[in-house]
Amino acid sequence: MRALRTAECVRRKPVELPFLAEPREVAGLRRIMRLHLETWGLHEVVETAKLCLSELVSNVIKHVGSGTPTRLMLSMRGTRLRIEVQDPDARALPTLLAPDWEAEGGRGVALLDSIADSWGVVLRENCKITWCELATSAESPHGHVTNPGVVRADALLGLYGTVTRQPPPAANRLCVAVAEEAAVDVIADLLLWLRAHGRDVDDALDRALIHCDAELNAKGTFI
Repeated sequence: MRALRTAECVRRKPVELPFLAEPREVAGLRRIMRLHLETWGLHEVVETAKLCLSELVSNVIKHVGSGTPTRLMLSMRGTRLRIEVQDPDARALPTLLAPDWEAEGGRGVALLDSIADSWGVVLRENCKITWCELATSAESPHGHVTNPGVVRADALLGLYGTVTRQPPPAANRLCVAVAEEAAVDVIADLLLWLRAHGRDVDDALDRALIHCDAELNAKGTFI
């Protein structure tokens, strides 16, 4: 069996979503983006990304017009998350001004500039794309979030795919106690690995217990 590699588990394919730039659409867009980022294992940037998205869409609504056909694009640029919002008006450009934090509006671009690692505008003949990028802790565009436990679990899963089950050797109580602590550490690392890949930890635990119970019931005893 080929060893399992983490980089083959997290395929962060670019996402494109057309929508109408209206205030009522923002909440739904934020939810959709959160789901994609969690699936990609980028939990640590979810809240910042949602805020950036809100500002980018609000800029279209304010300066281009409510109901404007718009497109959201999510992708990876190396290990950075890139958020793009495309609208059909190449004339209304976002401008960075000194923010008046006591004013009711006009802070969008300044806020974007303060929370994004970089941002800019791409002008095309019939549209413009306003984008921003956020740094992540991913090791590669398709790698997992850096965490020692995730790395250990990845190595364990790779080893697990290369061996067959064998009866455990005889062991005294001390060895069993030490092995039990090691097993707990392994379980914790595997849970970290699952969470880093956007999976439901509770669901995985339930399924593991079901598999364990089924095997015990089939054999009548632990071998």
